[in-house]
Amino acid sequence: MIGTRKVAAGAPGAPFSRGVARGALALCALLALSPAAPAGTQTLPDYRDDRSTPEAVIESLYNAINRHEFLRAWSYFRDEPDRPEFESFAKGYADTSRVRLKLGMAEAEGAAGSTYYRVPAVVEATRGGTAAVFSGCYELRLLQPGAQAEPPFQPMGIVRGNLRQSKASFEEGQGDCSVPNAPAKP
Repeated sequence: MIGTRKVAAGAPGAPFSRGVARGALALCALLALSPAAPAGTQTLPDYRDDRSTPEAVIESLYNAINRHEFLRAWSYFRDEPDRPEFESFAKGYADTSRVRLKLGMAEAEGAAGSTYYRVPAVVEATRGGTAAVFSGCYELRLLQPGAQAEPPFQPMGIVRGNLRQSKASFEEGQGDCSVPNAPAKP
C-alpha cells in the first residue's frame, strides 16, 4: 500500500493551490481571447541608443528607422552643413517597413581636437514588399570629450552619409569609403 502525506500549500513538492490554478486558468483564458497579431506584422526591435563607437551610432540610426522613430534617427546627424532637413529625412523613410544593415571596419583619423571616422555600409531598405540595396560610406565626428567645456555636450554623430543604390544583393554588397567628402545622402 502506498502511503500519503500532507504537504502545506506552497511548500516544495506541494500540488498547485487553488489560487495558483485559478490564476493559471485566467491567464490561459486571457491568452486565448487575445487577438493574434495579423500575419506579416513586424515586431519592433528592442530600443537601442548607443553613441560609444561609430558602428554603434549607425546601428542606433537604423534601429530608430526600423522603429519609425524618425526624430531620434535624425538626431544621430551632427548639426553641420550636410545634415539633412528633418522633414525630407522623415518623409524619405515614412514608407520603409524594414531596414537591414551591414557595416565594414571603421577607419579613424584625428584632426585638431576631433576624431573623424569613416565606416563602409550596406543597407537593404524594404518598401511595399520590395527590397532595394544601397552601399557607400558614413562619416562621423567625435569632438574630444575632454576638450568640451560648455554645454551642451556633443556626442559622436554622423557628419554625412553617401549611399548609392547597388545592383549587388545585400549579402554580396560592400560598403565603399574611397570617395572622400561626397554630398550627404541619408
